[in-house]
Amino acid sequence: MATLRKIANLLAQFRWIFVFMGGAASVVFLGWLRSAHLSFEPVQYIFLSLFGSLLILTFAANALVRFRGTRDRISLILALGFALAALIEAGGNFDLYSAMITGVPIPSRVPLPWMVSCTLLGALLILALLVERHMPSSREPGREIAVAFFVVGGVGYLTGAAFLGLPWQISIHPNSFLARPWELLPAALFVVAAIGFRNRLQRTASAFDKALFWTACINIACHLVASQSETLLDGPGILARLLKVGSYGVLLGGALVDNARLFDQVRTMAITDSLTGLANYRTLVNAIQNELDRSKRTGRPFAIALFDLDGLKVVNDKYGHLVGTRAIVRFANVLRMHCRSTDTGARYGGDEFALVLPEAGAEAAERVSQRVREKLAADLEIPMLTVSAGVAVYPTDGDSLEKLLGAADRALYKMKGHTDGMQSFMRIAVCL
Repeated sequence: MATLRKIANLLAQFRWIFVFMGGAASVVFLGWLRSAHLSFEPVQYIFLSLFGSLLILTFAANALVRFRGTRDRISLILALGFALAALIEAGGNFDLYSAMITGVPIPSRVPLPWMVSCTLLGALLILALLVERHMPSSREPGREIAVAFFVVGGVGYLTGAAFLGLPWQISIHPNSFLARPWELLPAALFVVAAIGFRNRLQRTASAFDKALFWTACINIACHLVASQSETLLDGPGILARLLKVGSYGVLLGGALVDNARLFDQVRTMAITDSLTGLANYRTLVNAIQNELDRSKRTGRPFAIALFDLDGLKVVNDKYGHLVGTRAIVRFANVLRMHCRSTDTGARYGGDEFALVLPEAGAEAAERVSQRVREKLAADLEIPMLTVSAGVAVYPTDGDSLEKLLGAADRALYKMKGHTDGMQSFMRIAVCL
């Protein structure tokens, strides 16, 4: 570990040298790629374009799902914006389709839909950052989807109108250092977006946010490479298209990973108690039912232990509800730490807890119950806590969920009545 740390520190000290060397190597490679005069088939370009459109439409669907779950406005704007850009770009390849079918020469000019879609994406990334800074979450998702449609559509219309209104044609200059200087405009927009998302990563670092940053970076490289393309189907042109499709793949991957994380959080919230992290009542019922089914097949017993904190109302009245809530968490931690990994601990009421013990008889269940009570009594945090417990065993105390819970509940309150009586006796003795 120490050696790896030294290597990491050494690389960090010389990172700018590596960045410079990587940049120089990229420039040399790009110069060679331009001078090599490679040529590709139109079907390859069309395939990459259609594949990129498929990726981006899939991303749009996942981003809308993310918006519905998180109310994140960035997801909504980018979902609609990227879908619109994909449709514009796919429709813009009509001339290329026609040329491939009819056999006429491939158009040599820069496709206007390519410039419109790429500029639109850069502008929308910046717009999403500005909206997120001032209005990070949505309150009325249904209404805002309609508003976002008009906003994204308006930005797309203005972008297309701006390019159509140019007094000159967006052409290619084969003999210039920058064969397609127009590519610097979307590159500059993606630079601004990359800086914005890099700053945003200091506040949030989800897979989706990281994917947005790397998408902007890859698109910067894409348009710098495209600026060296003398024809649509030469080496730089195809490499730029590959980088564009790669950025879509990175973005889709980030959205899928983040959605999987969100779904896992939702699943965890559905089966656990939010305060203690133990299983909730529904999960407890499922665990008991599963043990009933298994025990009926195998003939082996299992036990249920119920616990109830003693005097929680007194704690709330004397110390306040925050301390009372802390008392519940304290006991949940004890229950979690001092039971078997195969047991299921659950909170099914305010101060009521349960423990399902697979393949445990009465003696084992009593032993676990006693250990939990002793560990709680050994907790020196103020106020001191005690807990009453009741145990029921299948099939001795019942052969159904209701009977087992009823038997454990009766045993619990029998102990609780004894505990309350002892506490009252101790209080009277102290007063005397």
